[in-house]
Amino acid sequence: MRKAIIFMLLLSVLLGPACQQSEEEVFVFKVSLFVNEQDTWFQAFTYFDEILRERSEGRIRLEIYPSEQLAKEIESIRLIQAGVIDMTVSGSLLSNWIEIATFCELPFFLTNAEEQSDFIQGPVGEKIEKAMLNEMGLRPITYFIRGPRQLTSNKPVQTPEDLDGLIVRVPNVPAFVTAWAAMGAKPTPMAFSEVFTSLQQGTIDAQENPLSLIYQAGFAEVQRYVNRTEHVMSWSYPIIGEAQFQQLPEEFQLIFMEAAEDMQKYERQLLDENESRLESLLQEKGMTFIEVDKVAFAEKCEEAIFENLSADMQSVYLQVIKERETP
Repeated sequence: MRKAIIFMLLLSVLLGPACQQSEEEVFVFKVSLFVNEQDTWFQAFTYFDEILRERSEGRIRLEIYPSEQLAKEIESIRLIQAGVIDMTVSGSLLSNWIEIATFCELPFFLTNAEEQSDFIQGPVGEKIEKAMLNEMGLRPITYFIRGPRQLTSNKPVQTPEDLDGLIVRVPNVPAFVTAWAAMGAKPTPMAFSEVFTSLQQGTIDAQENPLSLIYQAGFAEVQRYVNRTEHVMSWSYPIIGEAQFQQLPEEFQLIFMEAAEDMQKYERQLLDENESRLESLLQEKGMTFIEVDKVAFAEKCEEAIFENLSADMQSVYLQVIKERETP
């Protein structure tokens, strides 16, 4: 009897830590992405998952769903707010909730990477992040840069006159619709997952996206030209629902945000490597790159874009331009 008691005590000592570990809460976050597995965003989130698991000893994990498996981008935001899923990546579509997010992809507003970086990390970038958190209940954990958006088509487009009557797919962003209409096209908002089939069937004539998405989506199969409009210098935010984030213990919140910084660095490295070779890859697939009159495009839509902004956003716009022009 005494031996049995000693055995049970030893067993409880040995199994105690394992039982305690199994009872520790595990935090699993569902991530909805509209990009596919080849995209740098998906690869970055895969890396994010790896380092979160390692640094939290398996207690923070991600379930990553690419290619709109869970929902389209705008619906993903609503599902995060409802607590159904937890994370996504979004930028200008946030302007459907917070007006200032329109600057994430305002056509012909930023012209180079330096202006872009200064803007994101400056006062307006801070306002965008605060508005997401306070007005939408979404926490931006970092940001991802995209390459410039380019127009693809089946005829060369060098001037605004070449856009006359062209049906161009755009994301559901008011500034995009305004800009392309002012330039003479017929903008058609559409989910990204529907673009390839619509181009194939001739429902739309053209679309605009960074080279990475043009390549990954296989648009070279249904479009002949990449017109170097470079009309948007864009970025997007990996976001998590604030309610979901607050479920994490404080020490795990710190781990989560530090890992997000490392994810950003990793994604930027992938982006830089990809951008240098994407043009050659698209040319190999038969696409021809066309130089365009970017000044003519910008002048054609500048007034319409500005007039479409609210008075508050016009003030922000003018202030940024003034600061940029001040030596």
